[in-house]
Amino acid sequence: MRPEQRTFVALDTRDIDRARELARILAGRVGGFKIGLTAFVTFGPSLIDEMRGLGHVVFLDLKFHDIPNTVAGAASAAARLGVAFFTVHALGGPAMIARAVEASRAAVPPGAEAPVVLAVTILTSHDDLSLRRIGIDGDCAAAVPRLAALAKEAGAGGVVCSPLEVAAARRAFPEGVLVVPGIRPATEGPRPPDDQARVATPAAAVRAGADRIVVGRPITEARDPAAAAEAIADDIRRNAGI
Repeated sequence: MRPEQRTFVALDTRDIDRARELARILAGRVGGFKIGLTAFVTFGPSLIDEMRGLGHVVFLDLKFHDIPNTVAGAASAAARLGVAFFTVHALGGPAMIARAVEASRAAVPPGAEAPVVLAVTILTSHDDLSLRRIGIDGDCAAAVPRLAALAKEAGAGGVVCSPLEVAAARRAFPEGVLVVPGIRPATEGPRPPDDQARVATPAAAVRAGADRIVVGRPITEARDPAAAAEAIADDIRRNAGI
């Protein structure tokens, strides 16, 4: 995989013209677009159709978390949209994850490739204190590999975890696809407060075992998004040891 293919750009916008502009500017410079709650609730499946029509890989990040039957229905619908990846919450449990995997596979035509089901372990907005406050025993370093092992046993294709736990997640799920948000380029400079508590540079995340990274504002809010994406690919190329 080329360094630029490792980056999913988080398309968290309510501005369809901006979404189209980013899709045009970043064509060939990134591995695809992550469509999360803001963009999906604003534009619906038409945004997925548009991004796929432009040749982009789509990662649908809605983090399904409900009873197994409801999540199975959502997983089936996601697979029919033609996305390459979608997320469920690992905290939904093994039965829920397994149903999502089964439903997504059943939804695609025979011989077609089903989406990779990614189980979100612990959100990058959490730290150890917030985990304890919501009643999860142990710290993030212990919870992430535990949930990665659960996802593996349930049949998920991989997990989403912070860069600080990616090495442990890799040990727990050696063959899984590891997708890592919380990426902050080393050249970004002092970072204003945001909702990411556990972060690392692109090269550090890949060096630790990430297959793909998710980058939002450092690219989408850059003066030159193409240059920002290319700088991230260059960081991986020069410093990740791959």
